[in-house]
Amino acid sequence: MTDISQTMQPGVGDVLATAKASPARRGVGLLALAGLGVVLIYSALTRSPDLGWQIALAAIGLGFIAIAELMRRSTASALELTDDALRDADGRVIVRMDEIERIDQGAFAVKPSNGFLLKTNRRVPRGWRLGLWWSLGRRIGVGGMTPANETKLIAEMIRAKLAERDAA
Repeated sequence: MTDISQTMQPGVGDVLATAKASPARRGVGLLALAGLGVVLIYSALTRSPDLGWQIALAAIGLGFIAIAELMRRSTASALELTDDALRDADGRVIVRMDEIERIDQGAFAVKPSNGFLLKTNRRVPRGWRLGLWWSLGRRIGVGGMTPANETKLIAEMIRAKLAERDAA
């Protein structure tokens, strides 16, 4: 079982393709979450009918601001495909190539926007990088805030590597 916290040594394996969060999507997402948080806090302070509602609205508003900060940190990273693995730009291995069973880009796949779904041959630890990838059980969703052309390139390269591996 691959440990999600494994890292690759810097310089080991050339980066074949990279997918980074689109600045426009990142900006809109951050503005929407933080803006909603600010509006809820403002509403709690100026228009709440009672103390219970003030506390609830303020807590929910702070929650949205915290999620916006989590998204800001997550989308500052990128996805990198090497010969050996798909990893975060910080070196965290998401999945090794020999663990990938198949790839799904179909319209009915439960996958992130502009992304794809990987099915592995064994369970992977849960992980999540808001806007970039998630892993749960034997499935890994890649994409979200990444441009479609970048994630499609990574998906096609993985598909080619799987076909090459299966032919051997």
